[in-house]
Amino acid sequence: MYRNKYLIIEGNIGAGKTSLAKLIAKEFNFHLILEEFAENTFLPQFYNNPEIFAFPLEMSFMAARFKQMKEFFSKHTLPFPVVSDYMFHKTLLFAKSNLKTGEFKLFEQFFQMLNTGLPSPQLIVFLYKEVPQLQKNIKKRGRSYERDIKDEYLTRIDKAYSSFLKRPPKSIKILKINTNELDFVKNKYDFEHILAEIRKTGFKLG
Repeated sequence: MYRNKYLIIEGNIGAGKTSLAKLIAKEFNFHLILEEFAENTFLPQFYNNPEIFAFPLEMSFMAARFKQMKEFFSKHTLPFPVVSDYMFHKTLLFAKSNLKTGEFKLFEQFFQMLNTGLPSPQLIVFLYKEVPQLQKNIKKRGRSYERDIKDEYLTRIDKAYSSFLKRPPKSIKILKINTNELDFVKNKYDFEHILAEIRKTGFKLG
């Protein structure tokens, strides 16, 4: 059912995931899946009071991501190219960083049940940026509920991604690109550089 060409763009908050996914979708006529995080009412509350709102936030994210991906892949049953700005597995990474031990164990049980029903990508491109660069991008896009994100939180999320990248699921290729000195939105050369790195993995864009 999922005989598609499936590419995922990942990275920390403010890394440029959505921007790169949109550029690739436009350049190569890929179907585009964008995370619908803006509608999550728990997100602003979480940044202000993580102790209380971490569990409902992570549960709502998992439910929303699963619903979005399940509906998308149910409608597209023929071979087709897809690029997404998130992986469903990030649900587990953020939960592990934000939840208490007991909460995470319960959360993980639900995650494992849902994850078995979703397709796996052929390639995950991870955009790495240092925390000061992430904060610069976060401030630039001006989302009110991201205004108070602390450096410590971004560092914690980065460590969670690093652990995942060291031991990714079998059959999934990982490409990590340091984008601290790249501006692939404004600079065509930087965009072409990223495309060249993707092609080196064997993933065919066009």
